[in-house]
Amino acid sequence: MNHLSCLLAVLILFTAVSATQASGAGLGDSPANPWSVTPLARNYFSSHTSYEFGNPFPPYQAPLSRLEFPLNSWWAGAEVKRNFSRFSVGIEAMRNLSGEADGQFKDSDWDDDARPGVKTIYSESNLRIDPSYTVRGDVDLKISDWVGLPSGFDLRPVVGFRWQRLSFVTHDGLQVYPAPGDTTPPVPLPGDGIRFEQTYRQAFLGVRTAYEWESPRYVSRLGVRMQLDWAYVKGDNVDHHLLREGQRFTYEKTRGDAWHASLGLDVGLTQRLSANFDVDYLRLDTTGSHRWVNAVFGEDTSSDYAVNVWSEQVSLTMGLKYAF
Repeated sequence: MNHLSCLLAVLILFTAVSATQASGAGLGDSPANPWSVTPLARNYFSSHTSYEFGNPFPPYQAPLSRLEFPLNSWWAGAEVKRNFSRFSVGIEAMRNLSGEADGQFKDSDWDDDARPGVKTIYSESNLRIDPSYTVRGDVDLKISDWVGLPSGFDLRPVVGFRWQRLSFVTHDGLQVYPAPGDTTPPVPLPGDGIRFEQTYRQAFLGVRTAYEWESPRYVSRLGVRMQLDWAYVKGDNVDHHLLREGQRFTYEKTRGDAWHASLGLDVGLTQRLSANFDVDYLRLDTTGSHRWVNAVFGEDTSSDYAVNVWSEQVSLTMGLKYAF
């Protein structure tokens, strides 16, 4: 949670400074231009999505296997928003631009029952990002005047839904055997290794606050925004181990929660056009069941022992908003 703590500290400090140094007429589009369209470019950095599961049989290794998929990549999309006098409605859709993730996929196993705490197999591979998508829709309600905030401040509770579909294929890796005393030589993993698809559904509730300076120098508008929200999360994984004999699939169905924080800056270029910059932090953490299936060998087994699916997503988003 270190990234989230730092971001929250920045948000609190910026709000405190704004309260003592600025005044304004409230952040938002002109009533004459209630619609806005914002093309977006987003870069994920220091980001991953991962899962692990334990051995439900003695000696109960936890984890037994862990897979970590880097999410560092470029995405593009757009947001459409409609402002009303008391509330606003927005929807955002994004798709990956990058065909390869920046970083290595990591696969670790602890499968020696005699030494359950020793990592016995480890591999790193390149990671291809197949078409992947994120969608967000939300509604907020203006209450700043109801609670008596000074002019220029905007305070809104917000509810919404986030959906993420991530599709990866590992390829061209190298597997090693790091256990002490194991002299097995490294094994190349040419071609595609694992096809992985993950879906997160997030219903969130939170608060937005914003501030706009009155008559800023050099630009037509200048405002700062922040948001903090909590989400109830349902997750689904499908993992196809392409290099395993037979048809080896694993499935995870999990539930949990997520915390999200963002800090944004709006710079007005003209009366209708503005540049937006946002830093976001999203942390998802879920638990549930793990099922592995290999129809060729008649395997179909499930377990809920030490199953964890989680993701940490840090991003910088740049947009150019046009109001009309």
